[in-house]
Amino acid sequence: MQQWFPQQSGISIKEEVLESLESNWFNFIKENKYIKNSFVSNDVTTQFKKTYKEGKSKDILQTRYERNPEARKRCLKHFGYSCKVCSYDFEKHFGEIGKGFIHVHHINQISEIGKEYEVDPIKDLIPVCPNCHAMIHSKRPAFTIEEIKEIIR
Repeated sequence: MQQWFPQQSGISIKEEVLESLESNWFNFIKENKYIKNSFVSNDVTTQFKKTYKEGKSKDILQTRYERNPEARKRCLKHFGYSCKVCSYDFEKHFGEIGKGFIHVHHINQISEIGKEYEVDPIKDLIPVCPNCHAMIHSKRPAFTIEEIKEIIR
């Protein structure tokens, strides 16, 4: 599509070749790490056409600790469906589709216990919204309910 004669001056690049050529050139620069030296100024990175890939499958082996649905029901019957950290209530916010939605957090992580055990739905479980639940588990060992409440305050 394009013929090159380096001895010529004033070579113009055909429009239909330009995008592909720039893409290949910038990929070459990135792969060879020329960006961080004087060969190319750092502002060239803003010109990169970035692509992101997702969806590649990966086989994993995982240990999953089963939860008891009856213990969850008993916990929610006792505490209700609002977050015991931030008081968020999905039904109040979303109406009918939020009714009955809440995470139930194990105060002592099942993975740390590492075996089957008897759970007390009132002492060992507590309803929390997904955001608070994620923050509780954002470090190891997990934050306590009291620590997360204090962070929010």
